[in-house]
Amino acid sequence: MHGPRAVVVLARGMKTVVSIPDEIFKRAERLARRHRRSRSEVYAAALDEYVARHAPDEVTDTMNRVCDELGDENDAFLAASGRLALDRVEW
Repeated sequence: MHGPRAVVVLARGMKTVVSIPDEIFKRAERLARRHRRSRSEVYAAALDEYVARHAPDEVTDTMNRVCDELGDENDAFLAASGRLALDRVEW
C-alpha cells in the first residue's frame, strides 16, 4: 500500500489539500466515474453529508423548515398512518 494521496477539493471557490488513504481515494474515484461527477463534487458532497450528520442542530433546523413548508393541514391518511405506526412501537 502506498501512503495517503493529497487531494485538492474545490467547492464554491475554496481550494484545500487533504490527505486521503489510497483505498478511500480509489473508491471515491470509482464512485465519481460511476455517477459521472467530478472528484470535487464527490468530496464536497461527502463532507457536506458528514457535517450534516454530526451537527444535530442543522438536522433539526432542516426538519423544522420542511414542517413549516408542509404546514399543519390535517391529512386523514397521514394521521391514520401515524397512529398505526405508533401502535406498533413499544413505549
